[in-house]
Amino acid sequence: MTIHKEGRLLLFVLLIILFALNWAILYYFPQSTWVQNSVILVSVIFYLVILQFFRNPVFSITQNDKHVLAPADGKVVVIEETEENEYLKGKRKQISIFMSPVNVHVNRMPVAGVVSFFKYHPGKYLVAWHPKSSTENERTTVVVKMSDGVEILFRQIAGALARRIKCYVKAGQPFHQGQEFGFIKFGSRVDVFLPLNAKIAVSIGDVTKGGRTIIAELP
Repeated sequence: MTIHKEGRLLLFVLLIILFALNWAILYYFPQSTWVQNSVILVSVIFYLVILQFFRNPVFSITQNDKHVLAPADGKVVVIEETEENEYLKGKRKQISIFMSPVNVHVNRMPVAGVVSFFKYHPGKYLVAWHPKSSTENERTTVVVKMSDGVEILFRQIAGALARRIKCYVKAGQPFHQGQEFGFIKFGSRVDVFLPLNAKIAVSIGDVTKGGRTIIAELP
């Protein structure tokens, strides 16, 4: 387990602030042991809560061209046939994974291939499970073309708390399956759009692990 680069500066600054706060309490309330202990306890709990947002587990990834891996830790909240109108321009099977504040927030490539399309969309911050969040919220769209020519589209979608999406891709860039491609701070949602002949391997409510859970199989 490591700390993700997106959180290192924040955690360092927060540590300094909490240290200064506790020093001030000790200085101005030298006789109030219960106040000192209460502030220390709250500070430690608060720091640990923020720390877990930025944990980055280290694990081996089993790569398979026929498998589509979960792009994020979270819970499957949508499985449906839908129309993808931004790039693919046709019907696709959609799987959506909701990332809560307690999930790992690293996003990983569901398949191996070359990025054929990338676009950032500014937008609103509706709750991630809102039906319009996938079209109105701040989001990124990434399309990866696999070696057999099949294109898989997926989106990082900001939620009510997630006010910062990081996406480390650009068009023409190759990626391995399971490789990190982005990070969403404080929870959100990732949508994956698959060919209609893909076999879905998860159900609504299933818990996923990014880069490890197989969410679908390709023919």
